[in-house]
Amino acid sequence: MTNVPALAEQIDALLRQRGVPERAAQEQRYLKSELDHYGTSVPAVRAVVKELTGKLPLHHDELIALAELLWAEPVHERRAAAAELLEQRVDQVRADDIDLLEQLLRESRTWALVDNLAASVVGPLVEREDSLGEVLDRWAADPDFWIRRSALLAHLIALRQGRGDFERFTRYADAMLEEKEFFIRKAIGWILRDTGRLRPELVYEWLLPRASRAAGLTVREAVKYLTAEQRATILAARG
Repeated sequence: MTNVPALAEQIDALLRQRGVPERAAQEQRYLKSELDHYGTSVPAVRAVVKELTGKLPLHHDELIALAELLWAEPVHERRAAAAELLEQRVDQVRADDIDLLEQLLRESRTWALVDNLAASVVGPLVEREDSLGEVLDRWAADPDFWIRRSALLAHLIALRQGRGDFERFTRYADAMLEEKEFFIRKAIGWILRDTGRLRPELVYEWLLPRASRAAGLTVREAVKYLTAEQRATILAARG
């Protein structure tokens, strides 16, 4: 059995040790964060989690308990470490953890935490647990735009790799296409862009009849991997 509280404190100590005060102040301003910041870089957070937990035989309940302990303190790097821990062991995350993941997403309030949780933890979980599609459907209509963004980003990795449920993603995207929120517009464009790496025709055919409704930001992202002719046709359709 792993001493989970002690492990959480070891992770915290190493995160503090690798933090840079100047970076902490800059990052807090940039993210407009109300959390405390140690100034530990993303690669350093990733390395700390791997160094201290990578070879440990954590079982599921220990994994979840450790993530919750790290998250409990209002420190950005601790919460980033919790997200990284769940990503590194995403195969151990179960369908019945979805309520916890939703709680973490609601408490994140920044892309710097939401995006990793949504794309790299929720995404793979939903891909192997079809029943969770109903949860994404609910998220896609949630009043909180971070939860709506999470419903979109849960499709990112699978679509980027040539798999995934493009129909479900585009159903969400179609409903959100005219939203004013930057982080929604950016997410739609980002996912279309990455889908277009392997399947440009799929993106082109979906986006063309919607070009006049989509925000400029969304279109600029989405057309990146389309042919020059396809890009020109979509831009012309915007009027």
